[in-house]
Amino acid sequence: MIDWKNYRAEVKERVGEMRTLVPEVMKGYGTLAVSGEKSVHLDAKTRELISLAVAVTTRCDGCIASHVEAALKLGTSKEELAEALGVAIAMNAGAALVYSARTLDAFENMKG
Repeated sequence: MIDWKNYRAEVKERVGEMRTLVPEVMKGYGTLAVSGEKSVHLDAKTRELISLAVAVTTRCDGCIASHVEAALKLGTSKEELAEALGVAIAMNAGAALVYSARTLDAFENMKG
């Protein structure tokens, strides 16, 4: 498929460029992106698994790379990932299945 580590690095580079080009938009996005960290009822790993299921259903490779990286840092297992992806597949059928395969590929590629 793709080299997810390099892809993630390339996305980070372009996001950095966007911070220069549209700083207020990126400031707003940054506020939104970290708002979940203040969650009281869901732990960080659960939020990342939800994020990955949503990334699959929205077909966002950048989201997959970002949230796989975060999920790995939180100690997410391949089995936990697969269960979350199963929910995405049930909700989004074939397209989610293909993007679940991509997410598994990213997980294997990025864990080293």
